[in-house]
Amino acid sequence: MRITGYRSLTTVHDWGRPVGDVNGVVAGGVTEVPVVLLDTDAGLTGIGLGSHAEVHRVFPALDGQDPRAVTSLYDRMLAHVFKSGHNGRVFGTVGALDMALWDLKAKMAGEPLWRALGASDRFVPGYASGLEYALTDDELVAFYDRWARRGFTGAKVKGGLDVDRDVHRLSAVRDVLRSNTTRPALMYDVNESWGRHLAVRLARQVEGQVDLTWIEEPVRRWDAAGHRAVAAGIRAAVATGENLTGLEQFRSLLDADAVGVVQTGSVWGITHFLRVSTLAYAHGLPVSPVGYNANPVAHAAAAMPNHLVTEVQDLSVPVGLRVDQEIADGGIVLGDAPGLGIEVDEARIAANTSAGRWSVTSGPHVRPVDAGLRLTPQAQ
Repeated sequence: MRITGYRSLTTVHDWGRPVGDVNGVVAGGVTEVPVVLLDTDAGLTGIGLGSHAEVHRVFPALDGQDPRAVTSLYDRMLAHVFKSGHNGRVFGTVGALDMALWDLKAKMAGEPLWRALGASDRFVPGYASGLEYALTDDELVAFYDRWARRGFTGAKVKGGLDVDRDVHRLSAVRDVLRSNTTRPALMYDVNESWGRHLAVRLARQVEGQVDLTWIEEPVRRWDAAGHRAVAAGIRAAVATGENLTGLEQFRSLLDADAVGVVQTGSVWGITHFLRVSTLAYAHGLPVSPVGYNANPVAHAAAAMPNHLVTEVQDLSVPVGLRVDQEIADGGIVLGDAPGLGIEVDEARIAANTSAGRWSVTSGPHVRPVDAGLRLTPQAQ
C-alpha cells in the first residue's frame, strides 16, 4: 500500500455557547475544524483532525510511502522541514498527518486504534471542561450539571484576571460535582496570564479558599524557572505542556522539576503524545492530553501506563463527523470501529454554510499602546 495524495476539508463545530478563555472569546460559539484525508492506492483513507496549513510543504515527505511505517514517517516529516523549523503551523501539520497515518495503520489491521496500540481497556478516564470563560455563573452551573449527570468527578475552570471571580466559580463547580463525590477534582487554568512575580501570590489566594488538583499554565509556556517557582510555592500540582512542540521543549521543565502533570496538545498528533508520555514516564510523572474535537488522542491515552486523565470539552461533534465513542461514567468509552472510529460525510460538510474561526486578538498579553505598567490582573 502506498500513499497517493491528500485532501483538505474544513468543517465547523457549533458549541451552542460562547467559548474561550482569558486570551479571547469566540462569542458566536462556532469554530472551524480542519480535516485532512490521506488517500492510498488500496482505497483506504486516513483521517486526521487539526490545522494543517503547511500540508503542501510537508506532504512530499509522505508521497508514495508505505503508511504502515508511521513512526519512521513522523521523523521523515520532521527531517523534511528541518532547515525551516518544525514549530507552530508546521508542527500542527505534522500532527494532523501523523493522526491520519495512525488511522490508516489501525484500519489496515482491522482494529480500533486503542487496541492496535496495545490498550486492554476501552475506557479513558476524563475530566469535564468547556472553555467556559464567558458563561454567566448560572450558565456555568447548568453547563457542569450536564457533566455531573454523566458521572464526571473532576472539572476545569478558566480564569486568571479576577481571582475573586475565579474562586466563586470554582466553588460553584465543586458544589455541582459533589453529587458524584465528596472531593471533586478542580483544575484551574489561567492560560499563561500571570507573570512569575504574581503567580505564587495569586495561586495561594485561590488555594486558601478552594482545594485545587492543579493549576494550569500559570506562567508563559517556556518559563521553566517560573514554573519551578510556582511548583515550589503552592500545594497544587502545576500542569503545563499543551503548547510545547517537540520533546526538546519539555526538557528544561522536566530537568527543573517544574511540572507535576505533563500535558500535550491533542492537535500535535498521536506520535507526539506517545513520545511525551514516555518521557514523562521516565521522570515518574503522569500525562494528560488536552481536549479536542472527537477526542482522537484518547486512543493513545488508553495505552499509556502513566495516563492520568483526558480533558473532554464537549458532548457533541463537528458537522459531518460520526464518532464511535460514548461520553459516560466520567470518561470516554471508545468503540470497536477500525482506526480512530471517525467517519467523514464529505457531502454534508460541503453543504454546510456556517463558518467560524478561533482567531481572536484580545488577551492579557495584548495591551493598548497607551497602557501603563500592569502590576496586578485587571478585574472584569
